[in-house]
Amino acid sequence: MYSVYVYILVMAVVTYLIRMIPLALLKKEITNTWVKSFLYYVPYVTLAVMTFPAILEATGSLISGAAAFAVAVFMAYRGQSLIKVAAAACAAVFVLELFLVRPAF
Repeated sequence: MYSVYVYILVMAVVTYLIRMIPLALLKKEITNTWVKSFLYYVPYVTLAVMTFPAILEATGSLISGAAAFAVAVFMAYRGQSLIKVAAAACAAVFVLELFLVRPAF
């Protein structure tokens, strides 16, 4: 019914308004420490909310996804590099999927 260009235009306007309204309304520097700390953690929380369900659902079973997450959190907490954390999580999924998923032949 409508052209795809109308949808793109509406999306562009809405995206622009979401970014422009706070800039237009907040002309002073934010001095409230609670608001500043809240805004500091928003990107991390947003990333976590988008990533966590994908981690659990990316594997063949929920158990291997949860185990990979646990391994990754443990290694990251211990200060390991991103490559080591990712490799260990992949290895955990591989090993668990090898033993949990039995071939049907």
